[in-house]
Amino acid sequence: MLTSKLPHVGTTIFTVMSKLAHECGAINLSQGFPDFPIDEALVELVEQAMRDGHNQYAPMPGVPALREAIAAKVQRLYGFPYDPETEVTVTAGGTQAIFTALGAVVHPGDEVIIVDPAYDCYAPTVELFGGRPVHVRLGSDMKFDADAVKAAITSRTRMLMINTPHNPAGTILRDADMRRIADMLRGTDILLLSDEVYEHLVFENEAHASVVRYPELRERAFVVFSFGKVFHATGWKMGYVLAPKALMAEFRKVHQFNVFSANTPVQHALAAYLKDPVNYEGVSSFYEAKRDRFLIGLHASRFEPLACEGSYFQLADYRAISDEPDTAFAKRLAREFGVAAIPISVFYKEPPPGQRILRFCFAKQDETLDNAIEKLCAI
Repeated sequence: MLTSKLPHVGTTIFTVMSKLAHECGAINLSQGFPDFPIDEALVELVEQAMRDGHNQYAPMPGVPALREAIAAKVQRLYGFPYDPETEVTVTAGGTQAIFTALGAVVHPGDEVIIVDPAYDCYAPTVELFGGRPVHVRLGSDMKFDADAVKAAITSRTRMLMINTPHNPAGTILRDADMRRIADMLRGTDILLLSDEVYEHLVFENEAHASVVRYPELRERAFVVFSFGKVFHATGWKMGYVLAPKALMAEFRKVHQFNVFSANTPVQHALAAYLKDPVNYEGVSSFYEAKRDRFLIGLHASRFEPLACEGSYFQLADYRAISDEPDTAFAKRLAREFGVAAIPISVFYKEPPPGQRILRFCFAKQDETLDNAIEKLCAI
């Protein structure tokens, strides 16, 4: 008889809600992907790379030109020169980078602190490698609770996982948070995994508080990024990870037997595309405008929006509409009112009692957002 390694894991809520949206003809604001085209110039660069013959395996850590472009971008933005030869690896998306980093360093019995609500791949991956997820909640304001995290640290803690901008909360870590994290990890051997796939989606002119900016954190961290999120191409599954040489050596041991290398022509195209900072500098204002458009609409509805400081997700409280559990309400919202969203309880080990919050993705065309708002305001 087969014994499941993940007996409590089923089909992800993203798949469930997207399937339901398709069946009901609902507007899909559930799964986090844009419904608008990518830059035509990037399409042309991929096509040219294919025609130039870049169609075989890339080097295991990534095409050198892309790793060099990544290192140059990171130094420009955050002021630290990662070595593209030994400290930068191109991955098949951010999730693969997270999976590989955990596989490289988590041993059976190790504890990994996860801050809930958390992206749904974190805990199952820790469990697959024999670790024990230790769940700590964000505060009631969806902000980082440093005291709660510190209280969760034990002699068995191997890693702390953080995420900024945060999916699904839409909040960000700031300088004070990063300094508190540095304080609590100082003098320990605890590693850090910083999920920064929404690095360019920080609003209100706030600076992205990347781990890269903080030497005490950087020296113990895997830092994960996503090209798919920045360039509206989630289906390409392209990302990268930064880490000090010793950590990256362990990461690559797993990476080479996981995917070995990522998509070759896309790597060549991204290497050329990254040379012009204009291609990523305007992303935050682009999405901030979409957030504002969606927020204006939500304020005219019976939903109560929570603060959104980054990412392309907006949380909204629906207690004024229904007292149904969020999964039941999300399914009814799709079936009866034509808008699909994600119930936030799925991002928790143990959801707070009485919480009634849905996550909406606003990475959509203005027409899509306007049509969704019209339906939400009719409730």
